[in-house]
Amino acid sequence: MIDEETRRKLREMNMGEMVEALDLQEADRTCMSMPFDERVRMMVDHACEAKRSSSVKRLTQRARLRFPAAEPGEMIYEGRGIDGVLVREALTCQFMDRAANVIVEGCTGTGKSYLACCMAKQECRMRRSARYIRLPDLLMERDELAATERSDAKILRKYARYELLVIDEWLTEDVEDVAIRFLLELVERRYMDRSTVLCTQYSPADWHGRLGGGVQADAMIDRLVHGAVRIDLGDVNVRKLLSEKK
Repeated sequence: MIDEETRRKLREMNMGEMVEALDLQEADRTCMSMPFDERVRMMVDHACEAKRSSSVKRLTQRARLRFPAAEPGEMIYEGRGIDGVLVREALTCQFMDRAANVIVEGCTGTGKSYLACCMAKQECRMRRSARYIRLPDLLMERDELAATERSDAKILRKYARYELLVIDEWLTEDVEDVAIRFLLELVERRYMDRSTVLCTQYSPADWHGRLGGGVQADAMIDRLVHGAVRIDLGDVNVRKLLSEKK
């Protein structure tokens, strides 16, 4: 039996999971009859898995996913004419290894946000940081900070550091010149270093005009599209499809 002082010291060293494993073993007579090294191995396995689960949960909460319960197995492929192989490959997040971006195109209700949340959740499971945000919310946050900050440095640092950044509703609304400059700087800081997932109803061919049509638009599109994985989810409204099946 481990005394309370030892338990206290373990918790003080942030090893509460080991205390939990000890309690479980002491409640199981079978475990208590096992060799010491086997019991230690089991305690370490339990503590390791508990810490991993806690880390994944914390990262997922910080990601602020629109669909926190999103799972790849819930994706619908049949009858949609989409490239299932490409989608499944993107869900492995291997594109992160080369800091490639992902452009998810499709009409309203095709599951763009859901797919992006699946990718972000997979990143969290790999214990890498991810963040989901709608473009209107990102620009609103930037405007609010601009009222008190002299520059965009703070918000740029914040969103440049995420290993995977999901920007939903990309270019669904008009973007002002100051916002275009901000987005270009954010894209520049992430280029070739961090992956960005863009969910949009517009093909990259239509982005130029929606980004002001100038050299800043050229630069931003070049960095976002270069080497990107492009996924077209078509025009089948999945929400409508699911409601009809009920």
